[in-house]
Amino acid sequence: MRIAVLSEADPAEPRVAAVPETVKKFVGLGAEVVVQAGAGLKAGVPDAEYEAAGATVAQGAEETARDADLVLKVRRPAAEELPLLKKGAAVVAIMDPYGREAELKAMADAGVTGFAMELMPRITRAQVMDVLSSQANLAGYRAVVDGAAEYGRSMPMMMTAAGTVPAARVFVMGVGVAGLQAIATARRLGAVVTATDVRPATKEQVESLGAKFVAVEDEEFKQAETAGGYAKEMSAEYQQKQAELVKGHIAKQDIVITTALIPGRPAPKLVSEEMVASMKPGSVLVDLAVERGGNVAGAKAGEIVTTEKGVKIVGHTNVAGRLAATASSLYARNLFAFVETLIDKEAKALAIKWDDELVKATNLTRDGEVVHASFQPKAA
Repeated sequence: MRIAVLSEADPAEPRVAAVPETVKKFVGLGAEVVVQAGAGLKAGVPDAEYEAAGATVAQGAEETARDADLVLKVRRPAAEELPLLKKGAAVVAIMDPYGREAELKAMADAGVTGFAMELMPRITRAQVMDVLSSQANLAGYRAVVDGAAEYGRSMPMMMTAAGTVPAARVFVMGVGVAGLQAIATARRLGAVVTATDVRPATKEQVESLGAKFVAVEDEEFKQAETAGGYAKEMSAEYQQKQAELVKGHIAKQDIVITTALIPGRPAPKLVSEEMVASMKPGSVLVDLAVERGGNVAGAKAGEIVTTEKGVKIVGHTNVAGRLAATASSLYARNLFAFVETLIDKEAKALAIKWDDELVKATNLTRDGEVVHASFQPKAA
């Protein structure tokens, strides 16, 4: 069983799909692990550490991927990588499949068996494989750090001989994993924190972290959560009521962090141009949903926009990747936990159980076809 760990084709992606800790575990399962030279450098892992863990370091993607039964990546294989993979090779990565029908078809046509880590079901058995949570946790933390850096003032209240400096006011919009970590981080830094979400279960979580919950708590709010724990898309009427509540609240905030995402849909617009304009000069908005269209009016992916009034809108992409070493370590552990279930430990070979609920939930392509029901090519 040969496992290949490729460098990421996107030069802006600093994470890597395996770290020495997980390489050692794969070798312990009987695998031959080949790592592309330099794959871990941006995440602080030199080639020598992979070799010390039992891997072979190969020059170039072609040599690394040759005859590999399993390919580990952070992002979906790029078009130029697909011809390097043997037919039937399993590829495990964050596939970003929504709206990517052409890319999925290309993977299928190449004979690749693709697994999307972000489609892992939210069940107890799969918690250790949940890449969305591990990466969102880091993004929530980093959003506060980035927001504080751009704010240019202190976060905690400070009492000095020259007078008292008030604590920064931080408002977190969207209380999933990223939002909860943002609340906890802002609180640790001494800020006064408020938060909002359309899911009623989050109110108790927000308050348990010492923050104040802000939301229109009507009948629609009480039913605004899917069975899988995700937020439902709210009616126009509710969105209008919530916007009015937020409008008055946001004008008093120093830092606003938005994290709201709905799987398979563009990010909901939470902060209008009028709301941005109502904020004080020097205030900061950090939009963690900017890659999906953004929650904040005026946000631009990969840029920090400063309005005429002096409000900054931070639109960093791949925020978890801004903590590349930690993000890679957690992602690699998520990956190993899943891949281990695909390996026959006695035969020391891949033995995918196609009826396993984890496999069925994550398998995108197989035997030249897009097999996941959610991503079938649309009929003409």
